[in-house]
Amino acid sequence: MTQTTTPALVAESPGAAFVQRTIERRALRPDDVAIDIKYAGICHSDIHQVREEWGQAIFPMVPGHEIAGVVSAIGDAVTDVKVGDRVGVGCMVDSCGECDECRAGFEQNCARGAVMTYNGRGYDGEPTYGGYSQHVVVQQKFVCPIPEGIELDVAAPLLCAGITTYSPLRRWGVGPGSKVAVVGLGGLGHMGVVLATAMGAEVTVISRSDAKKDDSLALGAVEHLASSDPANLKARRGHFDVVLNTVSADLDIEDYLKLVGPRGVVANVGLPTEKYAVRPGLLIGGGKVLTGSNIGGIPETKEMLAFCAEHGIGAKVEVITADEVTAAYDKVVAGDVRYRYVIDVSTIDAGATEG
Repeated sequence: MTQTTTPALVAESPGAAFVQRTIERRALRPDDVAIDIKYAGICHSDIHQVREEWGQAIFPMVPGHEIAGVVSAIGDAVTDVKVGDRVGVGCMVDSCGECDECRAGFEQNCARGAVMTYNGRGYDGEPTYGGYSQHVVVQQKFVCPIPEGIELDVAAPLLCAGITTYSPLRRWGVGPGSKVAVVGLGGLGHMGVVLATAMGAEVTVISRSDAKKDDSLALGAVEHLASSDPANLKARRGHFDVVLNTVSADLDIEDYLKLVGPRGVVANVGLPTEKYAVRPGLLIGGGKVLTGSNIGGIPETKEMLAFCAEHGIGAKVEVITADEVTAAYDKVVAGDVRYRYVIDVSTIDAGATEG
C-alpha cells in the first residue's frame, strides 16, 4: 500500500475555523494497520490544543484522539487484527516499547515520551494528524479491537473519556460497596458515573447546580449535590471512598479532601489552570491520597472496552457533521452538549472550505 491522501478537518492556525481538505497518510509498514474512520469524538483537550491554550502547538493541525472505524488493510507482520475488524485508536500511536513503563503496559508514561495521536511528532520527526479524517494508519500495538455490542459512534469517546475515568476507578479499587463522588457531569464525568455504577459503587454527582440532577439519576447516580450550596458538601464530609474530579475549574481542593474518609482518595483527571493549595494536615490526618491520572495504557484500554461491552456501556453522544465542528467547539466550552459530540467523518468534503 503506497502513501495515500484522505479528506480531513484541518485547523491552519491557532483558533482558526476548520477547513476541509486532504492530508497525506504514510505508506503501510509491516506492523501497520490502515483504518477507515467512521466516527471521531470531540474531546475538550482538542479545543485547548487547537486554540493553543496549552502552549505552542503544531500547525496545520488535525485533532482527534477518540477514533472508531474499520480495518481496511494490514501490513505483512500484523497478527492482532484483520481486515473488516471494528477498532479504535486513542491518545497514543507509538512509544519506545523498551522502558520499564512500556513493558509494564503503561505506554502513556514512556520514558522516551509517547507519541501523541495528533499535535505530536513521531520518532521520525514527522508531525502526527488525528481522527478528524476519513483514514489513518497506526502501528498495530496501538489499535484496540471494539467488541461487538458497542456501536461505533458511542464507542469513539471510550478511547479517551472512557479510559481516562476507568483507569483511576480501577486503580483505587472501586467495586461493590464503594462510595464514589464524581465531580462534574460533562464528557468525562458522565462516563465516570456509568462506569463506577457498573463496577457496583454507590455514586453521587457533584455539580455547580441542580440543572443536571435528572441526568445524574438517569445515568445511575443515587444522589446529586449542588456545590454552590456549601451545606451540601459539609453534610457529606468523610462519606466517600473515592472522589473523581473530572473538571478543569480552579476548585478549592481542600473542600473535596474533606469529603473522603480515612484512606480515601481524591483523583484528578481535569487540568485546572491554577495550583492546588493543600495543608499537609488534611492528607496526614486519615492517610488520605490526592492524586492524578492520565488516560491508561493499551492493555487497560482493551480491558475497559471489554468491560463496557459486557455491561452495555457507551458514551452519551450527539453525532454532528463536519460543517458543525467549529460551532461545536464553542458549545463544548459553554457546556451545551449531552455529553460528547461525535463527528460523522463521512461528511468531510475535501472540496469544501469551512467546517
